[in-house]
Amino acid sequence: MNWLEIFKEKGAFLEGHFLLSSGLHSPNYLQCALILQYPDLSEKIAKEIAEKIPKDLQIDVVVGPALGGIIVAYELARALKVRGIFAEREEGKMKLRRGFNINPGEKVLICEDVVTTGGSALEVAELVKEYGGEVVAFACIVDRSGGKKIFDEPLYSLIQLKLDTYKPEECPLCKEGVPLVKPGSRNLK
Repeated sequence: MNWLEIFKEKGAFLEGHFLLSSGLHSPNYLQCALILQYPDLSEKIAKEIAEKIPKDLQIDVVVGPALGGIIVAYELARALKVRGIFAEREEGKMKLRRGFNINPGEKVLICEDVVTTGGSALEVAELVKEYGGEVVAFACIVDRSGGKKIFDEPLYSLIQLKLDTYKPEECPLCKEGVPLVKPGSRNLK
């Protein structure tokens, strides 16, 4: 499957001037929610990612950060036949709520919709460690890190894209006066 074409077909690959949750600016944005609204595509995405994860890698639970990682965590957990939960921000810090728990020693796969700098996933990794869990890998639908090594553990993704990102003070779109749009769910300062 050509996933980038599917993103474009579903209107999930956006072009303009976007503020990413990392604080970086980009002329491209991947709105995975527009893909994940289709259960059949969500299931296929998760199965393809799960197939990339080594069969001998023990995973007890999949954790995704809210909001983008909730559906991904659920579908990936279903594909791997393990428990799936999500972390939420409370007072600016990732927390497990709603009765979710990670038991000491549990092997954890952290998943996201899109990884650029890995900020939210790394926050979830810290949370997992606080509970005594062990992060064994990361997963995402779209890896737009540009091949940077962000995590100590392996990262498994459906697709990898090299898309431009800019620090706000270096952004050519800002210099051109192109209006900035923040389509994500994270509140940035």
